[in-house]
Amino acid sequence: MPERPGLQLFGLPLSAYHAYGPVRERDAYSILISHIFHRRKDAFITSENLLASWDFWTPLLDSLAQQVPRLYPGGSENGPLLDFEVEGRQVSFVQGQPEQLIPGLGSAQTPSDFRVLDARFRQSPLVSAWPEELISRLADDIEAAAEEAVRHSGEFHLALSGGSSPVALFQRLATRHFGFPWAHTHLWLVDERCVPLTDPESNFQGLQAHLLQHIRMPYCNVHPMPVHLHRRLCVEADQGVELYAKEIAALVGNISFDLVLLGMGADGHTASLFPHSPSGLDGEQLVVLTESPSKPHQRMSLSLPLINRAKQVAVLVMGKNKRDITSLVSRVGHEPRKWPISGVLPSSGHLVWYMDYDAFLG
Repeated sequence: MPERPGLQLFGLPLSAYHAYGPVRERDAYSILISHIFHRRKDAFITSENLLASWDFWTPLLDSLAQQVPRLYPGGSENGPLLDFEVEGRQVSFVQGQPEQLIPGLGSAQTPSDFRVLDARFRQSPLVSAWPEELISRLADDIEAAAEEAVRHSGEFHLALSGGSSPVALFQRLATRHFGFPWAHTHLWLVDERCVPLTDPESNFQGLQAHLLQHIRMPYCNVHPMPVHLHRRLCVEADQGVELYAKEIAALVGNISFDLVLLGMGADGHTASLFPHSPSGLDGEQLVVLTESPSKPHQRMSLSLPLINRAKQVAVLVMGKNKRDITSLVSRVGHEPRKWPISGVLPSSGHLVWYMDYDAFLG
């Protein structure tokens, strides 16, 4: 097998090892029986070596008895995640507890006995739990961010993604968080399909059905994307993109949302920023029109540079169908043209990943 440059195994370059292959493939048991017949002992471990092996590994296994296994995504760039070293005659982990299980924090409605996994994903904080607990934690964190923003500036600017994943979050915010400062909150759309706002495919319609009709907030604080102007949908001449960008610049301080909620598609897209998209991944535009591979094809979306100006970004990923892309994204670098989600990195804010166990561990 040809050597791959930079590939390391247990902290050493691959060239430091020798690999041997059998001249003729043979069944393992056939080899052992043959060795017994010919009285060859080199394929068997002695009792003395077995006891020595137990002495070597038992302290390490005992120290990990209460630890939760961490997913190792592989790849040379993730070598430090192995976190172990050999000291003398013992193996030990460099980081004593890289991640831990802690009791769930939040409102009184949260079950006191569930456990939430706090870890790291792409060098950013990761919260992972079963769906109900995960949504509860995310709702609590959004409410905490809202209260902090209102105390600091009197307003909370929240940009929300559409789709199926955040529906449970909208419902929980509407029915369990009665102290949420809705009167001081501005709701924005991260992206929108180019359909009338009353269409079932509209992200705004989903927000209306699952959240807005259940809460009391000023009508002027709700900011749908202007995809339907002059009885036309996403026509560049109608300047819907420019209108939304001007509204954001006029109302959102420093053009920096307090919190942006994103999702992640199975192809690595986020908002309506798709792989190999010609617009929205860089440049100075705040809002862009994009093309989706699925119907309806035309979309309006916040640009990646605008998303990365946010004070906080939360990425919600749920379901077994996201396991493959989650594993892939854990290994790639900053490559937004291939996987737009990999370009999400707030320039001066914080990014937190929220994944249920199906998406994170499969």
